[in-house]
Parts: sequence; C-alpha cells; structure tokens
Amino acid sequence: MTKVAVIIGSESDAEQGEKAVQMLQEFGIPCELNVISAHRNPERLASYVKNGDADVYICVAGLAAALPGAVAAQTIKPVIGVPKDVKLGGLDSLLSIVQMPTGVPVATVAIDGARNAALLAVEILALNDKELERRLHEYREKR
Repeated sequence: MTKVAVIIGSESDAEQGEKAVQMLQEFGIPCELNVISAHRNPERLASYVKNGDADVYICVAGLAAALPGAVAAQTIKPVIGVPKDVKLGGLDSLLSIVQMPTGVPVATVAIDGARNAALLAVEILALNDKELERRLHEYREKR
C-alpha cells in the first residue's frame, strides 16, 4: 500500500522528487515516485490518481506547473504542490500552483521545497497515527 505518491512531470524534476521520497523513507512511509506529465500523458495521470491507493499526493512542477492542479481535479485526497525553479526563479511555478480555483485546493510549499512537502504529508498522515505523531515530535526536537 502506498501512503504517499510523489509525481514528477519529467525526469528534470527527479532531484526534487527524490528529496521528497528520502524524507518520507526517513519516517518509514510507504511511497512511490512516478514520472507522469499532465500535458503529455493526461489520461495516464487521471487513471493513476483514480485507481491508486495513495492517501496523499506530492506533485513537483515547474514552468506552467499544471501537475498539482491536474491531480487535485481527479481526487478529494490532499495534494501538495512543489514549485520548481526552472525560470523566473520559480515564481511562475509558485503562482501557477497557488492560484487554484475554489473547490480544487492544492497545498503549496516553498520553491524547491520537496522536503517540506514530505513533512507536510507526514503531518497529514500523523493525524490518524499516534506512532507517526511521536516520531514527528522527535524529528522536530532534533532540529
């Protein structure tokens, strides 16, 4: 069972995707990393989200940053967008992700903030997992 699905739009997003996966693995969260473009593979993306068992989605996206919104349009589960610094210092990606229409929310972290996206996913999962909550407190105390 996958608790968190990390989706990147292309291989160029792999570094950020891997940072999210590494943080999730630190907490023992079952996760997977997939490359699925919202623009080049919209049907595959929709099928993956509709048929998947993830509780939370993390989407790394640059430029037009359509991926988080495309995922959020297919599910009522939490979606966390990670804007990527590709052009304009990542501001274009950030603004694209945070400007979602009412009814299709996407939580957004800082530009290139994949680790924080993973921590936010852990916090969401910890709402129903006391052991995970305890480990989060330990993580914070060490920082």
